[in-house]
Amino acid sequence: MFWGFFDIMLQAGKDWRWLTCKERNRLVLYVESTREELVLPYKTRQLTQAAIEGSCFSLEDAALYEQICHYLSAFSIWSEGEIAVIALHATAAKLHLKPVLAKSWFFKPYQGHTPSTEAIITLNSQKQSGQFLIIECGNDASVCMCLEHQMQLDDNFALSRFETIKVLNDRVNPILINQSQLKRA
Repeated sequence: MFWGFFDIMLQAGKDWRWLTCKERNRLVLYVESTREELVLPYKTRQLTQAAIEGSCFSLEDAALYEQICHYLSAFSIWSEGEIAVIALHATAAKLHLKPVLAKSWFFKPYQGHTPSTEAIITLNSQKQSGQFLIIECGNDASVCMCLEHQMQLDDNFALSRFETIKVLNDRVNPILINQSQLKRA
């Protein structure tokens, strides 16, 4: 991964392209001016038809990307490069992945009384707790992107960083940003 490249590239560019790489079976963001590419973890079978066909980084993509960058920078947790990469993955996941069914059974229900008001949340599996970014919030369920390097859900299944999962909203735990939680993602 090229964090340094994105430290100077927070502004979306008209030379950014979404491509699918047949050899890697993944979605790729290609920056024509520098010939750099960011290979995303999203497999071709997970992508919408429009994403498979390839497209420019649209105005909708750019607006969402900028919105996520702005939101994440308010937390003062991640570097500009990390924010750029998280925002690019979130943009791709929200706008270019097919809908999925909820898999809430991996997570414990939230037992507290304070609802989450942020898009950065905690989900608690039987094995561990992890930070996630809500990329799509519905009335009953939300699509969440894993911010942990690895999140063990049970003995046989784990999510890697930037993979998504849909969960019922009763599993969403608010995250409290304090000194002990400042940078886990």
